[in-house]
Amino acid sequence: MSAMTEKANRAAPWVAALLLVGCATTPPEEDPVLLKLDELDTRLERVERVVNNDSLIQLAAQVEQLQLELREIRGEVETLRFDTESAAARQRDQYLDIDRRLQALASGTGAAYSSAPTLPAAGAAAAGAAAGAAIGAGATGGSDRALYEQAFDQLKEGRYDEARRSFERFLSEYPDSQLAGHGQYWLAETYYVGQDFVKALPEFRKVVEQYPQSRKVPDALLKIGYCQYELEQYGAARQALTDVTTRFPETTAARLARQRLAQLAAEGR
Repeated sequence: MSAMTEKANRAAPWVAALLLVGCATTPPEEDPVLLKLDELDTRLERVERVVNNDSLIQLAAQVEQLQLELREIRGEVETLRFDTESAAARQRDQYLDIDRRLQALASGTGAAYSSAPTLPAAGAAAAGAAAGAAIGAGATGGSDRALYEQAFDQLKEGRYDEARRSFERFLSEYPDSQLAGHGQYWLAETYYVGQDFVKALPEFRKVVEQYPQSRKVPDALLKIGYCQYELEQYGAARQALTDVTTRFPETTAARLARQRLAQLAAEGR
């Protein structure tokens, strides 16, 4: 045992010397510790260059500015959408109000005339003369809008015969007026409110056929379907109402057409 210990003691200095020689002979570029430190240092330099890069900072600022502008644009779009929907709602309400009033006048025509006071013969003649003078003044005034508005006022007041004559005169004297399509529609309406669907139907068709660019075409198609429904022409009515929903799907007329189509279906017609 002592011999082995003695040999180990004699070998220890040689082993230490070999280890020192081995460490001393490893070049720095192959030392794994130094290599790792160099790699970390290189990566740190890259990060510092990115952080200190002015162009990147400017890009970030531009992105932030674009995001701000995008939020502002979205706000403006929402405002415009609200204004558009509000205007469309007002227009629908006005249309429904006019149509409702005309329907009410149509249903109350007989009562209105029966309850009207009887004028003396002289008074009736004077009233007729005044009405004739008013129509004549509108016809000679040289303004298509003046005559149109006069006829429309007569229609609103339930003076359907006078309104019909005024609209006929308007269309005769101003066939190329921008209001001609509207005039033809309201002419047809003077028959419709009196429930004379036979005469109203061809007049509404004239709006579609003679004034295809008029804004009253969807309403005229709707009333064509209504007239055909009242005349028990159910197949034709369904076709006309379907045309409204197909050609003018976003209009009030289309919504009313869908309601009448649902009624036809419920009635099994």
